[in-house]
Amino acid sequence: MANHLAEGTTLSNGVKMPRVGLGVWKSKEGSEVENAVKAAIKAGYRSIDTAAVYGNETGVGKALQECGVPREELFITTKVWNADQGYDSTLQAFETSLNKLGLEYIDLYLIHWPVKGKYKDTWRALEKLYKEERVRAIGVSNFQPHHLDDLMADSEIKPMVNQVEFHPLLNQKELRAYCKKHGIQMEAWSPLGQGGELLKHPVLIEIGDKYGKTAAQVILRWDLQHEIVTIPKSVHEERIIQNADVFDFTLSVEDMERIDALNEDKRIGPDPDNFDF
Repeated sequence: MANHLAEGTTLSNGVKMPRVGLGVWKSKEGSEVENAVKAAIKAGYRSIDTAAVYGNETGVGKALQECGVPREELFITTKVWNADQGYDSTLQAFETSLNKLGLEYIDLYLIHWPVKGKYKDTWRALEKLYKEERVRAIGVSNFQPHHLDDLMADSEIKPMVNQVEFHPLLNQKELRAYCKKHGIQMEAWSPLGQGGELLKHPVLIEIGDKYGKTAAQVILRWDLQHEIVTIPKSVHEERIIQNADVFDFTLSVEDMERIDALNEDKRIGPDPDNFDF
C-alpha cells in the first residue's frame, strides 16, 4: 500500500504529486490533527493538504517533524485565505504558513477562493514565490473556467492544480474537460461528501459489494480512474487506512458510467460564483 500511496501524477512543470492524500479540514489543532497526520504517514500517505483558514498548520507541522519520514518524500499543500489575498499580504501570509508548518518550502500553494478584484494580484505573489523556488508548484482552488480564463490572460505561469468540490453528485464534467485541455491537474476536496449521506447511496453500496469494497473506496477509485487527485479527510486511523486501500481493484466501464450518471450538479459547499467570505 505504501508504494501505491507514494505514486503520483506528474504536474505540468514536471513535479510529481501523490494521487491520494489526507485532507485535514475541520481536524482540530493539537493532538487530533497531529495524530491524524501521523496515522496517515504511518499508513503510507505522503501527501497532506491543509490551509491557513483551517487553523491547524502548527499541528500538521509538528506531526511532520515527528513522523520520521524525510521531508523530500512528503508533499505538503496549504492555501492563502481570502482575507489575505492581494500581492503583499499574500507574501506575508505565505511566511506565516511556512513558519507554522516549520518548513523551508511548500510543495503546493493554492489560492483558496477566486476573490473578485484580488486573485490576479494574489497570483502574481504566487508566481514570485514559485520563481524563488520557495514553492514547488502553484495553483488555485474553487476556480471555474471563466476564472481561469481571466487569470491566465495576464499571468506568466499557468496554474498547475485546481482543487474543487468533486464527488458523484457533482462530477464537474465541463470543468474536467477544461482542466485537461489546459494541462491543469484537477483535485477533489470533500470527495466523500459531508455527513455520510453519499456513503449510504444504494448504487455505490451495490457496486462496492461487487468488488468487496465500501462505498467510500468505490468513490475514491472512481476519482482515480477519472485522473483526479483525491484528499479524503478523516481523523480515525482505521478509516484513514481504509481510504488508502483503493489500488487493488478497477471499476468496470459500466460501473464508472453508473457512478457518472448519479450527477445532480449538487453542491455541498459554496458556489464559486456566489460566496461572501
